[in-house]
Amino acid sequence: MRQIIVIFGASGDLTKRKLIPALYMLDKDGDRGADYRILGVGRSVYDGDSYRAYIESELTKYVKNHELDDSKVRRFIGKIDYLSMDPSDINEYNKLRERLDSLSINGSADSYLYYFSTPPKLYKVIPSFLASAGLAKEEPGGGYRRVIVEKPFGYDLESATSISREICRYFNENQIYRIDHFLGKETVQNIMALRFANGIFEPIWNRNYIERIEITAVENLGIEKRGGYYEETGALRDMVQNHLIQLVALCAAEPPVSFTEKEFRDEIVKVYRSIKPFSKEDIEKSVVRGQYTSSERNGEYIKGYREEAGVDLSSHTETFVAMKLEIANWRWKGVPFYIRTGKHMPTKVTEIVVHFRKTPHYLFNNLPEQPVSNQLIIRIQPNEGVLLKFALKQPGRGFEIKPVSMDFTYDSLGGLPTEDAYMRLIEDCMSGDPTLFTRSDAVEQSWKIFDPVIKYWNENKTPLYGYPAGTWGPLESDLLMEGGATWTNPCKNLTNTDIYCEL
Repeated sequence: MRQIIVIFGASGDLTKRKLIPALYMLDKDGDRGADYRILGVGRSVYDGDSYRAYIESELTKYVKNHELDDSKVRRFIGKIDYLSMDPSDINEYNKLRERLDSLSINGSADSYLYYFSTPPKLYKVIPSFLASAGLAKEEPGGGYRRVIVEKPFGYDLESATSISREICRYFNENQIYRIDHFLGKETVQNIMALRFANGIFEPIWNRNYIERIEITAVENLGIEKRGGYYEETGALRDMVQNHLIQLVALCAAEPPVSFTEKEFRDEIVKVYRSIKPFSKEDIEKSVVRGQYTSSERNGEYIKGYREEAGVDLSSHTETFVAMKLEIANWRWKGVPFYIRTGKHMPTKVTEIVVHFRKTPHYLFNNLPEQPVSNQLIIRIQPNEGVLLKFALKQPGRGFEIKPVSMDFTYDSLGGLPTEDAYMRLIEDCMSGDPTLFTRSDAVEQSWKIFDPVIKYWNENKTPLYGYPAGTWGPLESDLLMEGGATWTNPCKNLTNTDIYCEL
């Protein structure tokens, strides 16, 4: 039985940067032989030969040189074909069916995986047209029919529900794979292993021992010529509603009865349902949004967000969001979860910092202050790994206490690959494992958390704070922290505070 991967949007940026490199690595390392083909579909005018030449040239840009093997590249490229068609035109789908028939070995007995690498407005159109051409229904004894849907899964609760309802008219939930590449990252998956495979962490992973959890996912670049997309999206839709809330859920979830796709994903949804809804008062005091302004770094001028191509000169789209979440359940009552994301930060980093409570009584009173609390840092990017910070005595006379670290990085495992997230997730979909994909009830429950925030921003004049590109965001985000706590990289460590303003 042959698997045929149909990529809608095959001439787009995601395909050349992520999907084709991931499929090449699967072909190179998995030695899948001749059991699958790739059909690129898009409006761009290519034939099979010109598209294969285009893909081969792009592979050299997005796959590491040492991974490129001439014979394996030729084998992989030989499995690719292209069909120029308009995915929004129902009359074009007869051409698609004919091309798929030509690639099949056993006709309807073969398996089709449809990858929607298109604008979300087509998510409701393509399934309907596939069904009209007889390409959606699974026949008894035949191959599978599956779809992979890229984020964003809607722009608000209403659109997310509408998209899900429309796709489910033609594909069952077990045929739909909503992909979020964060869940394909090795370190993200290891959050569960760290929590539930280690007896030293499992008993203390609760409100009795943890003071707060801080999650940061920031980039040192701007919107990178995506002004039109970002104007419609913003940081909350782009990062918080999907990536960051999933990291919160992985940190907060109860242990599943077993690590199966249903049990695991049930626990994720339970966390979403436990997050305290945002009231108007909560939005005003527990959510801070910002937008990067122009600055100068190392003698180079950096444009502000409103100077980017495709951005309104008076835009109020946020490029930075920080907020405090509360989880109203037995394990986490009273433990704040602080999350933030932003563009044009000083560095690119995604990490989770678990701050443990300080010791109840401090013995070393001769010191001016107690050392900082113990921290467990889970680094997702860059330099994936885990860092544990604790206190020990400084060698020599007296009892001078110093913080020390135990540091694990994946590259210390002797060069074992951590695998590309798309590579892992595409392979999971091909083998029928939906564990690391997002279920429809999780998407809708997540939107229920953040929809009130977006609506409040749209209906009220809420502050949008400017922050110079290359800094850690608006100073106001520091005020979210309680009890003298600070972000791991606080904004207030800057010397010039006069450069911040409300836009």
